[in-house]
Amino acid sequence: MALPLSHLPNEILRELRDRKWAALIMFVLVSFAVLGAGFFFPYKYKSEVVIFVDDRNIIGPLMEGRAVTTKINDRASAAQELLMTRNVIEKIARDPSVFPNASMTPASIEQRIARVRGGLFVQPRGDSYFSIGFSADSQVESFYVAQRLGQLFIAESNQRKRTESQSAYDFIDKQVKSYEIQLAEVENSLRLFLSENTDGTEAEANARLAQLRNQLELAKLEKEELMARVGSLQNQLSGVSQTVARGKTEDGYRERIRALEERLDSLRLQYHDTYPDIVILREQIAELRKQRAKNLGARERVDTVPEQEGAVNPVFQELSGVLSEARANVATANTRISSLERLIQQQNDRMERIQENKAQYSELTRDMEVNREIYDDLLKRREKARVSMHLDIEGQGLNYRINESAQFPNQPSGPRFSDFAAAGLFLGLLAPFGTIAGFLQIDPRIRAKKQLEDDIGLPVLVEIPFVRTPFEKRRDRKVTVLIGIFAVLAISAYIAVVVAAQFGVI
Repeated sequence: MALPLSHLPNEILRELRDRKWAALIMFVLVSFAVLGAGFFFPYKYKSEVVIFVDDRNIIGPLMEGRAVTTKINDRASAAQELLMTRNVIEKIARDPSVFPNASMTPASIEQRIARVRGGLFVQPRGDSYFSIGFSADSQVESFYVAQRLGQLFIAESNQRKRTESQSAYDFIDKQVKSYEIQLAEVENSLRLFLSENTDGTEAEANARLAQLRNQLELAKLEKEELMARVGSLQNQLSGVSQTVARGKTEDGYRERIRALEERLDSLRLQYHDTYPDIVILREQIAELRKQRAKNLGARERVDTVPEQEGAVNPVFQELSGVLSEARANVATANTRISSLERLIQQQNDRMERIQENKAQYSELTRDMEVNREIYDDLLKRREKARVSMHLDIEGQGLNYRINESAQFPNQPSGPRFSDFAAAGLFLGLLAPFGTIAGFLQIDPRIRAKKQLEDDIGLPVLVEIPFVRTPFEKRRDRKVTVLIGIFAVLAISAYIAVVVAAQFGVI
């Protein structure tokens, strides 16, 4: 049964009175055990280098928008990642100024690398500062390693900045040259395409097609007018006699031949000699000349009455000429219509070729525009990378400087020997009380009437107090004095050991 808390102090004091020797022994054991732990506790010595992040120099505002300065978002974590690399730690492990007279065997180097990695730490100190430190059992080792870590961090950071800027410039320069080649290839392909496809633009083809269609419509209208005129002339010609009665004299033949020759000369101005009307006229002229020659051979008398013959009607002849001209104009209109239809078909074929080449032309121009845009952007970026590279080479932009060098650690970090000494006395005094308090909570014996009344529910009529005899009181007093003497001696020895340890005697 758990003892009520109100009775706990009295019961602790009674148990201490009954177990004085056990309490003294526990005090001595606990206090000296803690003091012994202070002797064997592995004390650590820390040394730190404070780094200042200089990113507010005058170069930043001057080169804003013209160059990109190298930046680190989380500087403390980035510094720790840099220092944790084997390349940096191995330099420290092999440095004879840090580890003088150290073995350079692979096993020894690996042990020192592990020790450096285990003791290295990086801590932020505000926006512009962070510390690089090292913790070790040796004061000298912690000092030299911390100092060397700060120096290597500055050197490696500057080297990485220069390498990063150079790599960025080389990469962008390589891309610029690659896009120069691509842009030249696309321009050459576009030039070759334009030289091979001379059909013109879609607007030009549409304008030419519209012009030909208008001409075709006009030609068809003109043909209809000519056909109507031919029909009208045929109707007029059908009502006119083809010949008129006239004497067959030499003058009549000559007049007819002259009229036909005039008509023939008129047609030759417009048509070739193979034209049907011209062929017919030539045959008529030849026939009239034969008749005239035959008439002259007969040698008829002048006073002979001339023989009447059918002469060509001038009206019929004129209408025939106009009709022939109209028919020729119809044939010309048909030829013109055929030519226009053929040209329209050629323009339609040209339009199809333009539409087929339009997609290829758009693709070539799009590739050229995209490549040129990227190329121009890369040119700007290359110049920025060039300026950034020179900034890093000159040590501008983001810089690290050692604001506070490493200090030789005179005191260990963490709990000191004096802390162990004070804690030994405190824990030694607290141990008996704590042990008895814990024992009372798990002791099944009944020590107070409230335990019976609350836990079991039995009423307690009377409680008999504990009574000691005078002999027991005298004996208890002697034991208390003896225990006090031993306690004073133990505390004196404890203090003597602490003082001797502080002055380096032990």
